[in-house]
Amino acid sequence: MKDVRKLTEGAILLAAFAALLLISIYVPVVGAIVNLVLPLPFIIFAFKNNLKLIAAFVAAAIFISFIAGSLMGLGFMLIYGLAGVLIGYLLQKGKSRTFILIASSLTILVGLISMYAVVVSFMKIDIIHELTVVINESVKNSEEMLKAMGRESEIAQLKEKNALMLKQISLLLPSALIFSSIMFTFIIQWVCFPIAKRFGVNVQPWGHFRNLALPKSLLWYYLIALGAMLLFHPEEGTYIYSVLINARSVLETFILLQGVALLFFLFHQRSIAKGLGVFVVILTFMIPLVRYIIMLLGITDLGFNFRKQFEKKE
Repeated sequence: MKDVRKLTEGAILLAAFAALLLISIYVPVVGAIVNLVLPLPFIIFAFKNNLKLIAAFVAAAIFISFIAGSLMGLGFMLIYGLAGVLIGYLLQKGKSRTFILIASSLTILVGLISMYAVVVSFMKIDIIHELTVVINESVKNSEEMLKAMGRESEIAQLKEKNALMLKQISLLLPSALIFSSIMFTFIIQWVCFPIAKRFGVNVQPWGHFRNLALPKSLLWYYLIALGAMLLFHPEEGTYIYSVLINARSVLETFILLQGVALLFFLFHQRSIAKGLGVFVVILTFMIPLVRYIIMLLGITDLGFNFRKQFEKKE
């Protein structure tokens, strides 16, 4: 009787996934919103079942995805389905929200990279190349406007800025992809978790942002990346330069996040209004000096347990 119930529940969830997948693929505007709940059937099923049943559910979903949307359907399954399975299984094991966010972000990142490779290989569509073409066309239009306005002297400066922008896009694309995966995963969980709770999925709360504690190993990774940049001075355009510059960019962002969390913690301890903390965060994106100060707070918190020392003094 229990097996029949599980089969029935699995069939219903697969039917829901198929309907959501069809909408995501064939209804452009609505599909852009609906694809945020594509992982939901997988989250629910993976939370309530063992690995054997989960594997059977995934196999059936792969078959349905191919029937419904061919290669695109498989791509959606690769990105959303596997991420949903991982999220549901980690929720079943009682893992923290931070751990689930990191693990599912990596899954979605791998899925996006794989889907991009498939699109380039089979559909001959290079999104990066298309973006470059669009930017160059925009620059050409701007050049024509400047010529019509008699401002030819600014054309060289415009071309220089365009070349620098394209270089930065190409160089920091891996970092942008990582951050996009994290933000996308966060939005998916923000949308799916309240619905999943109504189906009996136990979701732990995030807790307060001020209590955020990232792994202390991040500081060592940052110091290694920074030290390698200073020690080896890799040339621009080389593979090692790209790896180090992207690693530094990602790690600096995490350290900045830790610094902001520490700032909110200190403001909470001193009963300072949250509005001031929000104001400082805004200044962080506007004034480089403020950004460096917040990063220093993050480094101090990761390396010297500044938060715990402050708690003892309190």
